[in-house]
Amino acid sequence: MHVVICIIIISIIIICFTSFRDSFFGLETVQQQLIIGSVVAATGILAFFARRSSEVKTIPLGDGWWGAGQKPASEDEAVHPFTIQTSDREIQDLHDRIDRTRFAEPLEHSGFQYGFNSTYLRRVVSYWRNEFDWKKQVAVLNTYPHFKTKIEGLDVHFLRVRPSHASGQRVLPLMLVHGWPGSFYEFYGILPLLTNNQDGVAFEVIIPSIPGYGFSEASHKQGLDSLAVARIFLKLMERLGFSQFYVQGGDWGSLITTNMAQMKPECVKGLHLNMCMSTRGFKIMLSLMIGPYLPFLVGLTREDVRRLFPFFKKNVWEILKESGYMHIQATKPDTAGCGVNDSPVGLAAYILEKFSTWTDYKNRDLADGGLERKYSLDDLLTNVMIYWTTGSIVSSMRFYKENFKSDPNSRIDGLTGIFVPTGVAAFPNELMHCPKSWAQIRYRNIQSYTLMPSGGHFAAFEEPQLLAEDIIQFVKKVEKL
Repeated sequence: MHVVICIIIISIIIICFTSFRDSFFGLETVQQQLIIGSVVAATGILAFFARRSSEVKTIPLGDGWWGAGQKPASEDEAVHPFTIQTSDREIQDLHDRIDRTRFAEPLEHSGFQYGFNSTYLRRVVSYWRNEFDWKKQVAVLNTYPHFKTKIEGLDVHFLRVRPSHASGQRVLPLMLVHGWPGSFYEFYGILPLLTNNQDGVAFEVIIPSIPGYGFSEASHKQGLDSLAVARIFLKLMERLGFSQFYVQGGDWGSLITTNMAQMKPECVKGLHLNMCMSTRGFKIMLSLMIGPYLPFLVGLTREDVRRLFPFFKKNVWEILKESGYMHIQATKPDTAGCGVNDSPVGLAAYILEKFSTWTDYKNRDLADGGLERKYSLDDLLTNVMIYWTTGSIVSSMRFYKENFKSDPNSRIDGLTGIFVPTGVAAFPNELMHCPKSWAQIRYRNIQSYTLMPSGGHFAAFEEPQLLAEDIIQFVKKVEKL
């Protein structure tokens, strides 16, 4: 693209020179030399930036220590099996706290417009208290093998799931990374679809918990952002013996896996995302001005237009309405976290409201938030219990503070392109739509871009079959299968 631009500019210069050559030769020698020098310099600058933009750039790997106290001379690098456990005491404490809940009365006919509707919350809590079987769900969680290993001072929790029948098929390593307020459990529905033979291909799946989420130890020091987590996960894959692998993520997982690709593109064979953002630049500004009327001129499809416009309503006003939590967590997470860390019902309302609204904005008009249209209460409450039993809601909220201490667009990763083969699954109810032409501003090697037929923010949890199919077809393109 840059080469084409250079050719066009040089052609314009030649045309202009041809048109005004008589005037040019009428100038003094010094003036002629100044014009020629300016043209040569401009051409050189354009050529430099054209070449530079096509070069694969990386961001520094760095290093860190997030454990308590001083960094020791050496660190135990062993990988230990881990089993999730519970106890009657833990369950009784949960029930005692639920029994002491003080509910607020909802406004009439308010649905989920003011947050989690307390009338429906009573029903969820009644199920949680009287029917939900945490011991049974722990057994479900332990269906797959869990492990922990110490990296940069933190006990990092992860699952490692191998195909049951590896003979006669290619087994490719794949890391799946969750976001907030999700967990590793989001991927339980997609795991069988990825580890089973798909036309001769199956995946060995690694699912880590972000430090400070669930069973991964929280940082004891300030500064653990997506770059630090990306480095930790790269070290995890190296420790497990993988020199090349695929990565996939949404929400924070999309940023973490993107950072992994920026740090070690030689290790990341392919990057698959179900959420990506590109929000600035002349190309986007031009798209917003021309896109509603002549979308083909700015690389937009009809579906892009449907999802994007009216832009202010869909991508500014809606985000303002739904990002209050982000401003709180990016500024004073410990203050806001006190209540939800102490009250299980408060925690459930805080987390499950996101699973309602981020699945589909239209759910805000429903009395039950549409939660059980896509998910079961057992699955939703299992995710809540992962936060509750580990006491990790506050540390998970701090991740926003660490990543918004400065302008993300001005950070080194925000200024560096991504050059590994990339696949994007654009779900229609994602919080913000990113057209392919916008994604290409940052992701320079998009091999696959799919406008998905249904689904929202929690793609693996809500639409595991659709997401699995898109991951598989992307990997096959990269592998040229």
